[in-house]
Amino acid sequence: MARRYSWYDEFSEYERTQPIENQDGIKARSQRGAFAKNWWAESWIQAMERLVDAGRLTRGRSYARKGQVLSITEKKNGVEARVQGSRRTPYKITIQVTPLSDAQWEKVIDALAEQALFTAQLLAGEMPQDIQSAFQAAGVSLLPAQHGDLTTDCSCPDWANPCKHVAATHYILGERFDEDPFLLFRLRGRSQEQVLQGLRQRRAGQEAAGDSEPAEAVTPLEETLNQFWELSAPLDGFSAAIRPPAIEQPLLKRLGEPAFAPDLAATLLPAYRAISQAALNVAFGEPDASQDERDPAAG
Repeated sequence: MARRYSWYDEFSEYERTQPIENQDGIKARSQRGAFAKNWWAESWIQAMERLVDAGRLTRGRSYARKGQVLSITEKKNGVEARVQGSRRTPYKITIQVTPLSDAQWEKVIDALAEQALFTAQLLAGEMPQDIQSAFQAAGVSLLPAQHGDLTTDCSCPDWANPCKHVAATHYILGERFDEDPFLLFRLRGRSQEQVLQGLRQRRAGQEAAGDSEPAEAVTPLEETLNQFWELSAPLDGFSAAIRPPAIEQPLLKRLGEPAFAPDLAATLLPAYRAISQAALNVAFGEPDASQDERDPAAG
């Protein structure tokens, strides 16, 4: 993404005019601090911030938080936006991401299928924390990483690209990534369902290749009702590995923060952890308080 500078950047009165306020714009949920919560959204914003000077970033954040971004529309491999500036007519912004080729996507899906955790999380509608490693194994990147991966344009008269209007759009888009991480897939040329279909096909192929024994006969349900609560085999050799989830609060993170409770995930986190601990206590048994009272060594 090329940057253009001239004396106009230093002395332009245009840069210092106040935008026309709009009450119907898209206001950023974040009114202070970081815009993004998840790594993929943070990475998107960090990539943009490396390309924009500090002054335009400051104004871009202000625009995003004041609701100057009027609309964002997803299109093929990119987005179109309208941003209200100091002129009556909103500026038109386009952000275009270079899609991966079909061959590159096939390599990515192969790499994802090799990781059982990635496959399980994606099929559950979650974005794996380390999914970038699968893209790197395929020799590509999920996020724009090379010159030419990302192209931006704005109809404003600013000589710089990205300008503050593009920056504002990037910040709002970062929050959209928090809500819908699979938007990254679509910008790179594949929908969530296309990726999941590829994973299902590979998993089905793996199961077919490893299934050399005939399937066991299924006993009709009515013949097993009388023994429903009986163990069919002893549990002496049964073991279970219980560990924290790979991603805390996956459902809440997938749904995104609701407008009426912007800190809902943080508010509920202590309750989620307390319930998890209570479940572990039930599973493994709590210490006998009466025994502790009789034990002279108990504190």
